Amino acid sequence: MAWCVIYFVAGAPIILLMGVVALAAVAGVFFYNASEHFARRIDGFLSAEVAPNTQLAYAANAIREGGFFGAGLGEGAVKWTLPDAHTDFIIAVAAEEYGVLLVLVIIALFATIALRSFLRLLKERDPFIRLAGTGLVTLFAMQAIINMGVAVRLLPAKGMTLPFVSYGGSSILATGLAMGMILAFTRSRPQGDLADIFNKRGR
Repeated sequence: MAWCVIYFVAGAPIILLMGVVALAAVAGVFFYNASEHFARRIDGFLSAEVAPNTQLAYAANAIREGGFFGAGLGEGAVKWTLPDAHTDFIIAVAAEEYGVLLVLVIIALFATIALRSFLRLLKERDPFIRLAGTGLVTLFAMQAIINMGVAVRLLPAKGMTLPFVSYGGSSILATGLAMGMILAFTRSRPQGDLADIFNKRGR
């Protein structure tokens, strides 16, 4: 996903990107037919019924139990029964204990970071900084989207942590390094507008 976004921002024709997406879809169909494990995961996600002892069922119940304001700090029960509650499904724990309102705040924070970074990179005239920053922000945003999408069953389970929220040393380290580079790429520097470059090339 990050590669496609970088390639698109760099000026790749949309036809080429559509071809890449088509190849990915063909590969997905092939692996679905070739791998029993792959097919079982997809079938379980697409099934209308969710087994009550699965991660997705535990997460959905936790979100419902939390309601708007949550059960209270430390009062949630899902963290004692849901596997990987502290990593892959941390948003379900937050929803049960703090409610949907806190989850909306978390989503707003991730969206603010991503949108603010993209808006700043739009004005960047250095192509390396613009493309590298776009890729890093895409990785950051997609990781958050996938993690929260899995918890509400919009996406299949992927085993992906929520940046800066899930427990995990390697995850925090990698996310911290990426965010440090994003801050470096989006910091204010003395430079002209991006339009100045195109004006000079046209002369």
